[in-house]
Amino acid sequence: MSTDTTPTPGLAGSDFASDSHSAAGLREAGRDYLNRLRGGDMGALPATLGLLALVIGFAIASDTFLTELNIANLITQAGAICVLAMGLVFVLLLGDIDLSAGFAGATSATVAALLIRDQGQPWPVAVLAGIATGAVIGFALGMLVAKLGIPSFVVTLAFFLGLQGALLRMIGQGGSVRVDNEFIRGISIDNMPVGAGWAFAGGVVAAFAILSLLRHRRQVRQNLQHLPLSVVWFKIIGLAVPVLGLAAVLNTNRSRNPNFPIEGIPWVLPLVGFLLIFWTYVLTRTAFGRHLYAVGGNREAARRAGINVDRIRVSAFMICSSMAAISGIIAASNAGKVSASSGGSNTLLYAVGAAVIGGTSLFGGKGKARDAVIGGLVIATIANGLGLLDQPSYINFVVTGSVLLLAAAVDAVSRRRRSAAGVG
Repeated sequence: MSTDTTPTPGLAGSDFASDSHSAAGLREAGRDYLNRLRGGDMGALPATLGLLALVIGFAIASDTFLTELNIANLITQAGAICVLAMGLVFVLLLGDIDLSAGFAGATSATVAALLIRDQGQPWPVAVLAGIATGAVIGFALGMLVAKLGIPSFVVTLAFFLGLQGALLRMIGQGGSVRVDNEFIRGISIDNMPVGAGWAFAGGVVAAFAILSLLRHRRQVRQNLQHLPLSVVWFKIIGLAVPVLGLAAVLNTNRSRNPNFPIEGIPWVLPLVGFLLIFWTYVLTRTAFGRHLYAVGGNREAARRAGINVDRIRVSAFMICSSMAAISGIIAASNAGKVSASSGGSNTLLYAVGAAVIGGTSLFGGKGKARDAVIGGLVIATIANGLGLLDQPSYINFVVTGSVLLLAAAVDAVSRRRRSAAGVG
């Protein structure tokens, strides 16, 4: 990695031009990256390559997979999984598990739906009450795990069963609660105006570019180790191409009826994007995030370093269940209802699988919020693509299980390599 730290003033000047040989900088950064891969630090690379392979394979096998309509459907299908998996990342980082997350989300969504239907509450109050319900569930889980020392598997399994009973009590056997609120339904079935969609995509790229370049300038001025400027620009372009390309696809009219145009970015996409940016900031730029990784890496060492381990564990479970509540509301928005079976079936398994497939370690201490999104896209792509090919349901389960097993194997091998290299 380049260590040229000679500073010169000016935002548009040579603060960003200290790497005069861009090609050499890229080659050096590439060698560093390959060395990290050999040392077992694979990050999200396996999941990204797997997602790319799935997209190419389904695009070849199905003429409709890469159509504008199906891409929008795929994003909507992946939304709830990505959000739930994002919450599970916090618990998995500690080496714990939350088996109740699916039903915690359904219970929270039911609370929100009942407040709107039976109490006539406005949607902001109902949504906040639903998220608060998730936070309370997470607080109870965290206290039982952290303070009483009950294994998270046992505690969350008990809540997995108990919350099903709570759902049956609120909804009734075989019953359901319709979700008719225009705003909540719109999360999944409505789209941003085309102009707003372009502004959103451009804003994401511009914000990333500005923050990346300012960070590079600060590192140069403070004589800190930094990436070559060419690599910074490579990352910016690497984000801009897919973001602007996706915006172009989604802002195209995808309706099969010319009299009823359907265009624009589904609202669920900026919601997932906001949560991804927010939790990425929390994990990488706050003391809480650093403490979370420390506790997940070595709980006893973190305790001796003065970190309040119990508070971190309780907070992680609260974040997980709160995100489960948001996921449950998104799922209710998509289905138009909440039923006693909501949050069951494969909801939790897909979310855990998404986090692990994306690169979060089951052993704790390693993972990022982006892992949940990449893994969630893999899970949704498998289901969507096989559905277009009219494959039986068992094929979906077999393929998804195989991908999850492969991801777990990659995680185990990477961990072994990092241990051998003395990284952890």
